[in-house]
Amino acid sequence: MEPPKRRRSTTRARLLAGAQEVFAERGFHGASVEDICERAGFTRGAFYSNFGSKDELALALFQSTTDRLLEQIAALVPALADRPESLLEAVLGVLEEAGPDQRQWHLISTEFTLHALRDPAAAKAWIEQRAAFRQSLTELVENLVESNELKMSVRPDQFVRLVIAVHEGARAQSLLEPGDVPAGSLERAFLPLMLNATLS
Repeated sequence: MEPPKRRRSTTRARLLAGAQEVFAERGFHGASVEDICERAGFTRGAFYSNFGSKDELALALFQSTTDRLLEQIAALVPALADRPESLLEAVLGVLEEAGPDQRQWHLISTEFTLHALRDPAAAKAWIEQRAAFRQSLTELVENLVESNELKMSVRPDQFVRLVIAVHEGARAQSLLEPGDVPAGSLERAFLPLMLNATLS
């Protein structure tokens, strides 16, 4: 038999995968715990032995995705640490290819953001999680700037916020207008300019 710890990990992974699909199809509020359990092949008991609520499940989904992204970005650094523009290009590639389908991810993250704007408890948890993700990226930027003996004309944390804002806004436009705004095109056109403008 599968060890309990591994079995629990497998159960969580299947619930997360099921939630990703159901949230994208039916919306965060439209998806019920029963819908998620049915998609994952489990009972409500399995759900509540792993997650206290849909909010907790959604946050775990975001956490697992950002953890994978950070691991992949960190793996790029050793070979490209002395070439910031090449590293930026590689990171954009990771953002396009890693994690859930971009349409699914955008639907889920946008709807949860709207939910958080209306629910103070969800907002607090969402803000904390996004802040931790940005902090990891900020530390990466700070280390790259220091190792290359460069200076930034803006704070690294502000630069990270702007990069995320450009990426998320560009993703929305490319999903709505893929013919006019191919995925990654705005980021590749403007983020290198932003990077060069802030480095000296």
